[in-house]
This record gives sequence, structure tokens and C-alpha cells, in this order.
Amino acid sequence: MRICIYNASGVKCKTHMELYELYRDSCDTGAVVSKSTTLLERNGNPGPIYYENPHVGMSINSSGLPNRGYQYYIDFAKTLKTNASNLYLRKKPYFVSISGMSLADNIRMAKYTKTDTEFLDGIELNLSCPNIIGKPQIGYDFVAMEEMIRKVREEISNEILFGLKLPPYFDISHYESAGAIINEFKVDTLTCINSLGNGLMVDPYSESVVIRPKNGYGGIGGSVIKSIALANVHYFYKHTKSEIIGCGGITKGLDAFEHILCGAKAVQLGTIVMIEGLDAFTRIKNELIAVMKEKKYTSIEDFRGKLKYFD
Repeated sequence: MRICIYNASGVKCKTHMELYELYRDSCDTGAVVSKSTTLLERNGNPGPIYYENPHVGMSINSSGLPNRGYQYYIDFAKTLKTNASNLYLRKKPYFVSISGMSLADNIRMAKYTKTDTEFLDGIELNLSCPNIIGKPQIGYDFVAMEEMIRKVREEISNEILFGLKLPPYFDISHYESAGAIINEFKVDTLTCINSLGNGLMVDPYSESVVIRPKNGYGGIGGSVIKSIALANVHYFYKHTKSEIIGCGGITKGLDAFEHILCGAKAVQLGTIVMIEGLDAFTRIKNELIAVMKEKKYTSIEDFRGKLKYFD
């Protein structure tokens, strides 16, 4: 990966057009990940489903996994190969995020990857969507989480990368339980973290909630979740064998630097791309380079995971 910054699943990556824009040479993304997909197309929750406060870089969403279905995102990978000579496209890793409505659906999508390995670079199994009405986050049910990873891992070809997108963990015992399960399997990447589930934002002027689903409860993203994201990044960097993808609260290059310092191999942008558009990738990349130059680092490996502690 030439650039260690790319999009978080769910942000401007639902349609082929959006994916092409992320994949273009002019977009400073080092990889592209699709919208989390279900086996079949899904409309998601009724709107409004998204609200942001750009003054504090904070957002809330409850989209309910609207997507075009698994085959649609595989078809995009196939078009990339067909258009490989297009001068506007640079070869970047392409990952499909899967988030089936059941274990059986995830197993079925995983089985399909065995025939799609020539098009795909990897699969990210989303264990952490907080916005499906009536569905708990499987990443908080460690028995179900172990079964899900085991059965999906059995079906994923070793020719492509296998990653997990994790919910935010808070208690040390939960870190330990999740880490022990992950270390049982060959998990190439861990994305830490998804949004903080079931927060609430209020409009004091209208005295109302700001999104419709679940009476206003939704996933919180943006700068306010950075410290929680950093804690998860650092724990799983220290205690698992997987490469860590940092996600959460990155609004400037210094935030990306902190994620890498805590152990992230790459970082994903979410809320800030919703606020600023695709130009956020270039700005944050340039700001990260400036921080590195100021500190006289020539590679992220010069400082990755080298967070210092008090004696």
C-alpha cells in the first residue's frame, strides 16, 4: 500500500460510482473498502439516518446497512480488472466488507470468495454494526463471535486477506476475551473501531432527536471517539498477531500519527470524509507527512507502535 490512508466502510462507498471515485489515481487512498454488504440488497432504515456537527467533527448515524448486495460489490472488482489499463485508475487493494443478517449468510458469502480470489484482495467481516434494529452487535457476544469467526475463516481462501471490523471495547476483561478469540485464528487485519453504538444527539432548538431510527439512538463517530479508538488500536497491536487498521476520530494528520504511534499499520477515514468530501484524504496525508518531517521520520515504521510509557 503506497498510501496508508483509505476509506472506512460505509462512507461514500455504496455505489460503483462512489467506489470508482475512491479508486481513481487522483484520490489519495491507499486502498478501497466497500460498503458492508448483506447477501441480498437491503434498503436500510427510514431517514433521516445521519446528522453531523462539523464544528466539533462529530456525527451520528443509523443507516441500517443499506447496500446493493454481495454480488454487486464483487462485480465492481471484476470491472477493475477489465479496466486495469485505464490511466485514471491506479492499482489499489480492494476489500469487500461483509455483514450478513445471519451466520448462514456470512458463511455463504465467504464460500463465494473461493471463486472470486482473482478479483479480490481481501474480505473484512464486520462484527460491529450497531444500527440494525433488533440485532445485537456480535462482537459483544464472545461465544457467538468465536463461532462466527471460526466458520467464516474456514471458507475464506488463504489467497486473500481476512480481516475483522471490531466494535469499541471498554473493559480490560473484554479486550482480553476478544483478543484470545482472535488469536485462535489466522486473522490478517483488525479494524479498530466501528462507531460507538447507541449514542444520542439532541437538537436543543427543536427539542428533538436528530435521526429517526430507534427514537434517535445511533452510532457516534468523529473526533469525540478518538481516545477510545486509540486504546483499542494499542491493545490489539500489543496482544494479537494481526495488523491493525486504525479508525475513529481522525480529522487531521496528527490524529493519523497518533493511531500509527499506537500500532496502526494504516488508518481509515469516516466522518471527516462525510464532512469535507474526498479532499480530506489529500489534506490528512499531507499533514501526516509534515508531522513526520518535523520529527525526522522517513517511514511510518520508524515510529509505528512505539508509544512511550512513564517509568
